[in-house]
Amino acid sequence: MVEFSRANAEAFIDEDDEEAGEEIESAPPLNIGDEREINSNGLKKKLIKLGLGWETPEFGDEVTVHYVGSLRDGTKCVSTRDKGKPVTFKLGQEKVATGVDCGIVTMRKGETALFTLPPRTGFGLADLDAVSSNSVVQFEVELVSWITVVDVCKDGGIIKKIMEKGELIGPPDDLDEVLAKYVVRLLDGVIVAKTPEHGVEFYVKDGHFCQALPKAIKTMRRGEKVNLIVQPQYAFVDGVKDSENGFPSILPCSILSIDLELVSFKPVINVTGDLGVLKKILKEGEGTLTANEGAAVTIRYTAKLEDGTLLEKRGFDGEAALKFTTDEEQVIAGLDRAVTTMKKGEHAIVTAKPDYGFGNTEVKRDLAMVPPCSTIVFEVEMLEFTKEKDPWEMNKHERIQVSQRKKEEGNLLFKNGKYQRAMKKYEKAVDYINEDGTFEDDDQRLVKSLRVSCWLNGAACCLKQNDFQEAFKLCSKVLEIESCNVKALYRRAQAFMETADLHLAELDFKKALEIDPQNREVKLIQKTLKQLQVESNKKDAKLYTTMFTRLSNENSSAAKRLKVEETESKNEENVGDINMP
Repeated sequence: MVEFSRANAEAFIDEDDEEAGEEIESAPPLNIGDEREINSNGLKKKLIKLGLGWETPEFGDEVTVHYVGSLRDGTKCVSTRDKGKPVTFKLGQEKVATGVDCGIVTMRKGETALFTLPPRTGFGLADLDAVSSNSVVQFEVELVSWITVVDVCKDGGIIKKIMEKGELIGPPDDLDEVLAKYVVRLLDGVIVAKTPEHGVEFYVKDGHFCQALPKAIKTMRRGEKVNLIVQPQYAFVDGVKDSENGFPSILPCSILSIDLELVSFKPVINVTGDLGVLKKILKEGEGTLTANEGAAVTIRYTAKLEDGTLLEKRGFDGEAALKFTTDEEQVIAGLDRAVTTMKKGEHAIVTAKPDYGFGNTEVKRDLAMVPPCSTIVFEVEMLEFTKEKDPWEMNKHERIQVSQRKKEEGNLLFKNGKYQRAMKKYEKAVDYINEDGTFEDDDQRLVKSLRVSCWLNGAACCLKQNDFQEAFKLCSKVLEIESCNVKALYRRAQAFMETADLHLAELDFKKALEIDPQNREVKLIQKTLKQLQVESNKKDAKLYTTMFTRLSNENSSAAKRLKVEETESKNEENVGDINMP
């Protein structure tokens, strides 16, 4: 094949800020027979035949094309058609002629287009007299196909060629379990590893075979097939990979070629964010809706220890399925949290660590005892659920009723010492009545009272849980609309005391007693505040005494040093007087 000169290629594609090959912004698609200048360097494109789909190749991809290069007068310069075989090359290396690659990146599979290249110095064929350096050359190009090429780690260590695109599902994450097939070869074609026919399952985070495999899989979609060229730093740079299953050993620093297929994968969800509850989806559910907190759900499940010991089951062998309301502590926390993420018909494995299971206590279940600190493994199927209505799905009277119910549920939880769950109830109660403008005047007074009550109760929960900043915020919300609310002043002062803001606490207590001079609780805690202030003053006095003593000592030491220096200076002067003739 004869190639055009690449001289001045940089000038052709880098003169302007416009990206090489970029079509003029907002230009409509070309129709057959239309011609348009497609970049600022003067490259023109005329559409001859429409392509398929909407995808186009990118620089770095391997394209397969037919092309015919000719002059304006029809003189043919070069052609793959004459040889009856298309050529394959990497876009961006200007293998055909300078500028043609910029046109190919605008083409779709099967498309044929005529590109007119403007005259450039050194643009012609150096070994043909018929083509001068300032000739206008035209290329008719057919894009037969292309392979997407990805530099997985951006360092050339793992080059991925997509041989067959996958579905629009994926890519998998670190926690997911994947089913993959692969064949590993050396560059001379010798097979050194291969999966069984059905493939091999593993968790991405655990890795498999060599570190290149999970890195590549995290860029793939389900059903995708690729070829990987793996450099030694992502293979076995440090030692020999021993022979397995009759295949030869892999020597250090070997470059590998891996044909890899991502057959499928099971998503694993970190439900709690701390790996305490993991949900592996075995079967996707219907639609997009999931059960939320407060939903009435029906599930069937089995519960086992990690060693496979069956603890209990529901919904099998004629036994009724389990019905419960989420976020009501009717089942262990791990199962409860996982179920709120499930769709109808979803089938999943839920693994709950001890903190989300039965903790460090021994518990008897239907079929076996649960030892302390046990991880519980559930296999769960969501049969059906009814979501708790969201506020926007209710009229204003329903919202007020639900808010009142949530508040009462919170009060009951608070009395039982379940402060975190009580706090969630108060927050939900406020969520249902958080739009002031949608309520009438009579309802507005009730809504305001409910909101204030929930904020105050929420602040009490925060104080119990040592969340003093949140307690301060909730009390301040109350005081913004009720500046003389004694409870809000009292609880905010408590928060100030706990954070050693004693002056601010004193101000809140003074204001509370101005409003309600006989309030016994405020008077009692004010005594505690005075004791704290006395102790604080003592600490401050001790601190200042230490500081002044240190400063005095430093001044005394400095004075002594000065006196010694003056004495030494006088002695030196006296010695000088004695030695004078």
